[in-house]
Amino acid sequence: MRVISGHFKGRNLVKLPDSKIRPTSDRTREAVFNILGQKVKKATVLDLFAGTGALGIEALSRGACHATFIDISCDIIHKNLELCRLKEKTVVICCDIIKDSFPKRLDGQRFDLVFIDPPYGKGYIEVILQKKSFTDLLNEDCIIIAEQSCKENLEIKFSILDIYRQKKYSKTNISFIKKT
Repeated sequence: MRVISGHFKGRNLVKLPDSKIRPTSDRTREAVFNILGQKVKKATVLDLFAGTGALGIEALSRGACHATFIDISCDIIHKNLELCRLKEKTVVICCDIIKDSFPKRLDGQRFDLVFIDPPYGKGYIEVILQKKSFTDLLNEDCIIIAEQSCKENLEIKFSILDIYRQKKYSKTNISFIKKT
C-alpha cells in the first residue's frame, strides 16, 4: 500500500497486520481521487473508520490543508503520519463512533470531504449518516465518499443527504454523497 499521487507519491505506508481488515485498494483510491480532482485542494478532511489513514493521507498529499482521523484503533495511523511527517496537519481520535457520539472536540468544526470506509456488511454507513452530530460537521458543499461491498445497497432515508454518483470497482461500491 502506497500514496498514489501528490507530495508523498510513492511513499509506502504501514499495513494493518490483521488480514480480516480490508484497506481501500490503490486502484480504487486513485479512481476516487481522480473523480474528486481539484476539490481536494485546501480541503478539510474527515477520515472515518480510518484504518491505516491512507485516504486522509492521500488527500493531504494532494493538497488538503488538514485531516482528522477517527478509528477504534489508531497505532497504524500514527505510524503512517510519522512516516509522512504529517503530525502538524492532522488530529487523530481513537473512539468507537458507532457506539459513542462524535467526540466533543469536533464541535464547531466543518469538513469539506468525508471518507467513510467501515467494515463491510454491518450497515455502519447508514448509522453514521443518520447521526445529527455527523451532519452538523458538514460544510454546505461537503462531499462524502462512502465505501461498501457491492453486495450491499446504500439507502439514505432522510432528505438532507443525496447520493449523486456511484461507481463499482471490483467488489467495492463507492457512493458520492452531497447535502441537498
